[in-house]
Amino acid sequence: MKPDFDKKKDEVGTLICFALEDEAAPFRKLALRIPDLAILITGMGRENADRSVRQFLAKTLPKVVLTCGYCGGLNPELKNGDVVFITGYAALEQKLSDAGAIHASFHSSPRIATTVAEKKQLRATTGADVVEMESGAILAVCRENRIPSAMVRVVSDTAHEDLPLDFNELTKEDMSLHYGKLALAVAKSPLKIRALMRLHQTTSLASKNLADFLGKALW
Repeated sequence: MKPDFDKKKDEVGTLICFALEDEAAPFRKLALRIPDLAILITGMGRENADRSVRQFLAKTLPKVVLTCGYCGGLNPELKNGDVVFITGYAALEQKLSDAGAIHASFHSSPRIATTVAEKKQLRATTGADVVEMESGAILAVCRENRIPSAMVRVVSDTAHEDLPLDFNELTKEDMSLHYGKLALAVAKSPLKIRALMRLHQTTSLASKNLADFLGKALW
């Protein structure tokens, strides 16, 4: 999609994209203090991200786009809650670095990396520091439309951690979570409940870290 400069569009200063509402929720309260800001929930995966951002850009032109949310650590040095970024724009790089984010390379995967072995393999084959699912598509659309952009993600599970379940098997065709399949998986493996509770706690803290960082970087 090429930018249409003949058609008048609404404008917004910063568009922040999250795949999931859980990722965005802690930031929404802080966002009320930040002027000229829009939040877009894209859904998980490359196709959802590409479609959602293109639909947004058809009506509204942002000056800057940030693709945010969780990521899995591939670099063993990264810790839960670390905020990482990558951008090709000097002004954005300076702002994000000054706010405390770690410059990192990333790999956009079509699936959730759920095991230490899978993360180790991705690290070996891609050289990336983190893995996620949407940023590649969003950054590509932004480059196509000549909009400055950056990936800003928070590590929700490290290179040393297996996820308690294979969430790839618990999603619908649209990549949303299938709660029936989740309930069945938990019923079959009730010992996973404690690990799932730990994961929930970890991701909640990670999303709060990301929200605090964005509030600092954008305020």
